[in-house]
Amino acid sequence: MVDGKGTAVNKEYKDRLFNYIFGREENREWTLSLYNAINGSHYSDASLIEFNTIEEILYMGMRNDTSFIVSGEINVYEHQSTFNPNMPLRLLGYVDRLFSAYISTNRLNKYGEQLIMLPYPKLVVFYNGIKEQEDEVILRLSDSFGEAHRNDADIEVRVRMLNVNYGRNSEIMENCRPLYDYAWLIEQIRQNAKEYGIIRAAGRAIELMPDDFVIKGFLMKHKAEVEGMLDTEYKEAEIRELFMEDGRAQERANTERERKRADEECERADQERKRADEECERADQESKRADQESKRAEKAEARVRELEAMLAENRKL
Repeated sequence: MVDGKGTAVNKEYKDRLFNYIFGREENREWTLSLYNAINGSHYSDASLIEFNTIEEILYMGMRNDTSFIVSGEINVYEHQSTFNPNMPLRLLGYVDRLFSAYISTNRLNKYGEQLIMLPYPKLVVFYNGIKEQEDEVILRLSDSFGEAHRNDADIEVRVRMLNVNYGRNSEIMENCRPLYDYAWLIEQIRQNAKEYGIIRAAGRAIELMPDDFVIKGFLMKHKAEVEGMLDTEYKEAEIRELFMEDGRAQERANTERERKRADEECERADQERKRADEECERADQESKRADQESKRAEKAEARVRELEAMLAENRKL
């Protein structure tokens, strides 16, 4: 697969490491641990989990992340390394696909007179980007509707975004050791990526991982796949950043053009105001001259009347 700039993307490793750890049948116990940690529950039977991950390839080879049904819920877990306020819209599409698959699998009739019962959705985004975010943020679809119409909308989607960077959400990390191990791993890779490159940094982080980390054996067993996934994931993050930077550069250029146009408009307006002020000043001067001429004319007329009166008086004499 090649992106729009001609950069090759490795199709072999189209999964994310987060999903590779928590979205596999063999790691059901870890998935259940993650579920319990973020919900404050205490389920112990991992067989309750029924995976329903959508296998569709999405942006630049990435699939959506883990989705599963447990205790009447349909849980959709998505990992994000960049903040995306549009996750409610994206996850709404995922849930629609999952519901369609659920209805088809269970041979339910959505056109019939009988009400069909569905598992209720719980939507969670696990964020570990470098941009600072709160431990927990609630994203809402209604934020996209505009403030004037949010209360009028007949649909809402609520997504819980959890910051899973190392050192964040300590209570959740304490209750889900695999998540803590994952956060530690990503932090180590970030600290060493510039010096060693992603693949070597990932390999070193796995080897230096303490032996009591529960995911170490799994990562060592799948070391090549993990390194490939991380390499692909980071490269694609760089590509996304390039796209975003291109967009930001274009936005800056558009803003600069708009600013120049606004400055030119202001300059023209200033010139028009100056011309108008000059016209007003000339009009004032003309008005003053007219007033002066009028006063002189009145004085002359008064003097004429005075002389006429004097002449009339002399004739009488």
